[in-house]
Amino acid sequence: MAEFTMPSLGADMDEGTLQEWLVRPGDPVHRGDPVAVVETAKSTIEVECFHTGIMTKLLVEPGTTVPVGTPLALIEASEKSPPARQTPSEGEHAERAAPGDVREPPGALGAAPAPSTLTPRTPDHTEAGPLARRAAESRGVDLGSLHGSGPGGRVTRADVEHAAADRPGTGTPRTRATPFARRLAAELGVELATVTGTGGNSAIRASDVRRAAPGSPPAVPAPVAGAVPLASSAPSPSGDRTGAMRQAIAALMSRANRDIPHYYLSTTVDMAAATDWLRAHNHRSPVGERLLPVALLLKAAAVSAREVPDLNGFWTEDHFTAGDGVHLGVAVSLHGGGLVAPILHHADALPLSELMKVLKDLVTRARAGRLRGSEVSGASITVTNLGDQGAESVFGVIHPPQVALVGFGRVVDRPWAVDGLVGVRPVVTATLSADHRATDGAVGSHYLEAVARLLQHPEHL
Repeated sequence: MAEFTMPSLGADMDEGTLQEWLVRPGDPVHRGDPVAVVETAKSTIEVECFHTGIMTKLLVEPGTTVPVGTPLALIEASEKSPPARQTPSEGEHAERAAPGDVREPPGALGAAPAPSTLTPRTPDHTEAGPLARRAAESRGVDLGSLHGSGPGGRVTRADVEHAAADRPGTGTPRTRATPFARRLAAELGVELATVTGTGGNSAIRASDVRRAAPGSPPAVPAPVAGAVPLASSAPSPSGDRTGAMRQAIAALMSRANRDIPHYYLSTTVDMAAATDWLRAHNHRSPVGERLLPVALLLKAAAVSAREVPDLNGFWTEDHFTAGDGVHLGVAVSLHGGGLVAPILHHADALPLSELMKVLKDLVTRARAGRLRGSEVSGASITVTNLGDQGAESVFGVIHPPQVALVGFGRVVDRPWAVDGLVGVRPVVTATLSADHRATDGAVGSHYLEAVARLLQHPEHL
């Protein structure tokens, strides 16, 4: 029997709040399947399972805060994928997931879970999880006709729901909500049709129901242009969350400044070749495949980390451990304040178009609070880019246990000498904050030199 425990979703996480379960006892689960929603001081994360088997017992009730490592559930583990549960008989219809119940969010474009070895029960060999198959059976949807939006083209439950809703004569689709949100709505007397969902594809979660319950603090409306904001005597939930996030960030950065002997380097990079290449690429590409300058900056940072592996890894137990790949953390500012750093896994190997697609997806879901556990822990080096905020350079604080942080500022036009002639060129300041226990200035300079070289030859990216 395997234990599913409260995961550590960052070096600054000591505890987490189980917000809701995405599975029930008896459900088959596979490694990489999202099974629970956990709230940390920084964000709300969909946590994946690390075992394949049957979820036998849920040990912690939603709303409970527990330390990292606390057992949350028991799984009857199996190396082979468990078969999906049989379709319930007439006497079991009360336990059957109703259309509109959401328990399998759409797949992420980030780090893909390990491929499922589930043997399809239909002859078309369509790759789909048990929840999606059960939904297809109950809604009469042919899995073979669907194009999956999950990792590797896997059909998700959301794909099935969309297909069912799009069929002629199906009428208005049932409100999308998780099973726990439905039960909570019934207990609190909340009409689901009046609730705005914040989950995947606007699905309603338990937290949405609690906010809509009678007696809950009303949502703060967006300010009207020109209006003077009024002070409120009661703090808003978003304000509480932002305050808690700032405290968590402050504690981690204080520890990083105290424990890590930082050294700082910077260089100015001629971006003329990169700008010309980007303009030509976007001119000949469809709108959906066009790139932003940040894609080149991130790819250059990742490839350079592969070339200078002493900066790509972790300082733990008084020694350096190299990362098993270039897993690039990207600092993302949140609309309500604070920041998170979702991960571009194996960023050095991603084609620029794929990196751009994954980045957009991660940023969107980070700001909606819909990241997964594998997308927020395990970064081997982090990049912060404040160019869009107007800053020309940034010297960041290393996120332990990493040993380096790369910064990029705004691309600006500056007088620049090329072959003895002075002209105006677009340039960017690249900076490096590094841990002196792991490397020294010579290694850091080699890294920034690689970044500059790659940005001046973007065709190699």
